[in-house]
Amino acid sequence: MLINLYSKKFFKILTLPIFLYLTFFDITIFNKELKADKKLQAATEKDLFLYRQMGASYLCIATNAEVDFEKSLGIASATFANVIIGKHEGVIKEFGTEKIDQKRLYNAGTFQIVSSALNICPKNIPKEVKNSYEERLKELIKQNKK
Repeated sequence: MLINLYSKKFFKILTLPIFLYLTFFDITIFNKELKADKKLQAATEKDLFLYRQMGASYLCIATNAEVDFEKSLGIASATFANVIIGKHEGVIKEFGTEKIDQKRLYNAGTFQIVSSALNICPKNIPKEVKNSYEERLKELIKQNKK
């Protein structure tokens, strides 16, 4: 009974200051700005560089830990694509307002992550992947010259 009486008094003493504080300083959960309400912006070159380097870093760390290369690259590429879709709705500034689908982002991420990983941890990249990357790079350079 004694504890119950003190609990009620304690509650009444604390309730008034908290109520006044919330009233006068207008602090409520409803006034908090939601980041989800903001308009998402297209991924910039700086954003893409960050995501690419994160993917390459993951790939290098995973392969150093003897995780299967294909699985590591798949996870890094999927993460690259998912971040761009989640944060930028699949829009890349360089391509205007066109939303790029997940498959294209995944493939582009794979190419870019391998490119960065070749600079960071070239010993971890299998020879056939390196050769395939170099062939594809030559094709892209040839296409851009036309």
